[in-house]
Amino acid sequence: MQIRALKCFGEHAGGGNPALVIEGDHSNEEARRALAQARNTTCVFLDGEVVDFYYPHMRSPLCLHATLAAAHVLFARHPDAALLSVTTAMRGQRLELLHGDGAFYIRLQAQEVEQPVLAPGLLEELLAAPGFTPASPPRVASVGSPKLLVEVPGPATLHGLRPDLAAITAWGKDAGINGIYAWSRLQDGRNGDYYEGRNFNHLDPALEDSATGVAAGALTALLGHGIELLQGRATGQSCLIRTRVENGAILVGGRAEPAAVVTSFSGAAPRS
Repeated sequence: MQIRALKCFGEHAGGGNPALVIEGDHSNEEARRALAQARNTTCVFLDGEVVDFYYPHMRSPLCLHATLAAAHVLFARHPDAALLSVTTAMRGQRLELLHGDGAFYIRLQAQEVEQPVLAPGLLEELLAAPGFTPASPPRVASVGSPKLLVEVPGPATLHGLRPDLAAITAWGKDAGINGIYAWSRLQDGRNGDYYEGRNFNHLDPALEDSATGVAAGALTALLGHGIELLQGRATGQSCLIRTRVENGAILVGGRAEPAAVVTSFSGAAPRS
């Protein structure tokens, strides 16, 4: 078994959201869960052209920062390739991979989703923010993992949120939605379409994402144009996700860089 450590979506060189790319592992789902939990890091098991994602607390149908890590490994193996593709293990979703200008990109399609009926006061309850009023109507969008996108008035409100994570998780299970992505528009002198966001879909506040590529893709689908999305201030890992829209497809991308030397193991992950 071979494990490569990378950081993805870093705003600057050396930064970003960590992921492990694991090859040569033939263990079962339970053992893969245990490995991700023991490493306390998002893991993507690369089985040929199939990608299987695990967070420390759960298996996931799609994780774009881990896909970016896999893209780095695959393009290093095929440096002359213009396009590569992988398929997700859980849902068989095909992901096209591209690279250029020092970044890697994943090409996806926006998916049709049903809009839930949000009862009066629900957002106040879920976000634990009495009197909260969104800056625009909340909407669900998806490129493979549906998110409830909630615009807040500005970065101060965004970073002041202390949501009820248990309530969000319970509501998301009932609604078939993978948490809340709170976002705000930035007006700090930057050129272009800059935004900032935070992802709420974990029970433990310490597990908040530093970069959520599926949310960036969903927000791009909602807005209808490419964006630059900052994330990670709450976790101390400054990340920047870039997206663009091309011929109806959504490209989500950013940096992916090795974070440590390659570690090799002679055996598979432990079975339990």
